Amino acid sequence: MVDLLPRLLPIAMLATALVSVPWMILGPEGLPRMHSLEDELSTIQAQNTDRKREIIHLRAEVRSLREDPSSIEHIARGQLGMVRKSEVVFQFPRSSQ
Repeated sequence: MVDLLPRLLPIAMLATALVSVPWMILGPEGLPRMHSLEDELSTIQAQNTDRKREIIHLRAEVRSLREDPSSIEHIARGQLGMVRKSEVVFQFPRSSQ
């Protein structure tokens, strides 16, 4: 029996590995989970790239608003409907066609 144990132990370990390794790889927490996490990582990286572009755009807009008076005037005229004191505003009724 003592001589049998050193021979049987490696065979038992190999058999266990042959059964458990494929089960671990192909099981729900194996390759399918890895592929799902890779897809999620790709999505998050794309969102990060979009956010970085948005941040760059917003920083440029802030810089423009701080340094360029014409950009402030553009917003005041376009979004707020403001005019200069020296300007005359003409309003025409919309024709319904």
